[in-house]
Amino acid sequence: MATPLQRIVNGAPPAAWEKCWAERVTPWDLGGVTPLIQHLVSQEQLPQGRCLVPGCGSGYDVLALANPSRHVVGLDISETALERAKELTSKNTTSQNYVEFKAVDFFSYSEPKPFDLIFDYTFFCALEPSLRPAWAKKMAELLARDGELLTLMYPVGDHEGGPPYAASPKAYEAVLHPCGLHALSLEDNKFSIGARKGREILGRWKKTTPRI
Repeated sequence: MATPLQRIVNGAPPAAWEKCWAERVTPWDLGGVTPLIQHLVSQEQLPQGRCLVPGCGSGYDVLALANPSRHVVGLDISETALERAKELTSKNTTSQNYVEFKAVDFFSYSEPKPFDLIFDYTFFCALEPSLRPAWAKKMAELLARDGELLTLMYPVGDHEGGPPYAASPKAYEAVLHPCGLHALSLEDNKFSIGARKGREILGRWKKTTPRI
């Protein structure tokens, strides 16, 4: 049986994502900062510089990642989502000067200067699997040569249909390897919460230098 999310989205993207936000059918939204991001930020385990969060939604993670040494751009196709993100930002005097939100389709987005860090969570799994090669190509295009792609894979499994569509390290490798991105590490997310426990894997990816 289709979920409320699937009834809205299937056959009607990308406008359907705006409808999801307008009708508050947003099961991917944790209502706060992703615990893993809180941990990595507190431990200073992430690159500084320029950061991108595609499908940023309410912007919790954008604000958590931002600091004087890390400027963060949040992308979302939903104007309603970004209105909420901007409202949160207006109340966050610590991070508000280091963030920027853009209502744009990830696949048509471009920047003259690449990003040192890109964070993907519940974005990959929202895409039709046929779009995954284009997702990987765009990630490689936007990522700096020495940058890092941080993917929090969810929901790990082999179920049929979506969104969310099933994720796995192999699914990411299948599209990222041809684009020159390889995993530095793959590990279970010990900071997962609720029903997501045991269904998330953190992948940290970098571009490999071709051997001459």
